[in-house]
Amino acid sequence: MVVIGATGVFGSRIARRLAQDVRFSLVLAGRRLAPLEALRDSIGRHVDIAQLDMERSDAAAHLGRLQPQLVIHTAGPFQGQDYRVAEACLAVDSDYLDLADGRAFVCGITRLDERARRTGRLLVSGASSVPALSAAVVDALLPRFGRIERIEHAISPGNRTPRGDATVASILGYCGRPIRVWRDGRWQHAHGWMDGKRQSFPFGRRRVGVCEVPDLDLFPARYPGIRTVLFRAGLELPLLQAGTWCAAGLVRLGLIRDLARCAPVLRRFSERFVGFGTDIGGMVVEVSGTDPAGEALCLRWWLDADAGDGPQVPVTPAVVLAQQLADGGVDAHGAMPCMGLLPLERIEAGFAGYALRTGIERIG
Repeated sequence: MVVIGATGVFGSRIARRLAQDVRFSLVLAGRRLAPLEALRDSIGRHVDIAQLDMERSDAAAHLGRLQPQLVIHTAGPFQGQDYRVAEACLAVDSDYLDLADGRAFVCGITRLDERARRTGRLLVSGASSVPALSAAVVDALLPRFGRIERIEHAISPGNRTPRGDATVASILGYCGRPIRVWRDGRWQHAHGWMDGKRQSFPFGRRRVGVCEVPDLDLFPARYPGIRTVLFRAGLELPLLQAGTWCAAGLVRLGLIRDLARCAPVLRRFSERFVGFGTDIGGMVVEVSGTDPAGEALCLRWWLDADAGDGPQVPVTPAVVLAQQLADGGVDAHGAMPCMGLLPLERIEAGFAGYALRTGIERIG
């Protein structure tokens, strides 16, 4: 197995988890050799490393020399990326998973479906918090409903949670920009990081704003009859949340053209506030509709992340799916967003050993 972007916030966590699994022979890949060597030395078990730059014209050949059976692609941001890594996997007869949350990227992976089916390979995009975990939650709640009408979900990390430039860039890329959302039974437009609300999490309420994720396209198609699908995210510190909202407003007014280019600077600025806030974060998925008897029903699935273990949430679906593939427990072939491949109980079982709690409650 090859993990691309292995030294990043998410790649390093996948590497550490899978390095302890005897089912895998692991190769950690990235652009710079020194961080790869440091990660390898810190893991404490034998793993190989490979300097690999997928931007190079000979990247597919280099990947082929590693002879992977599975590639996990964690090197974001995925907004604006093409499918060269997935296509290289087809060329070298390897399966492929990524942690993408880019709306167009995840939804567009299906363009490789016919080629993947011909070769018997599996290409999966979005094996992360969205859409893998969010869809698994909705699928698990669905039997309790006669009809679902509304899905609203949100994520808020703790202020001390590690964040890389790629994550910050992916957020800033849609701040203030129009986002197409399915609301009240028709397509409308919201604006990134705006259209906010105060959202209840297990640890309290935090301000969140609309964000661009694959679920906004995938859920209206997956759950017929749904009238509203909204996803929001927010920061723990009101100061940083307000600052991001103001930046979104400047983008909306046309005063800032490309906020994502400022990601490294803004990430370093935000780290001045790391001493404030906590390492507590969470995720909620709220599903509303009617029960089989026609009575109103609203359920909230919640996740509470403590002790800095929040980044384990987005990597767990990829880890669990890789383990299922190693066990021969996945029959699917083709190229697809990560929905319907992992039941919620499997993902939640992957949280074991971390300060992650989940539950379901009735609200309203």
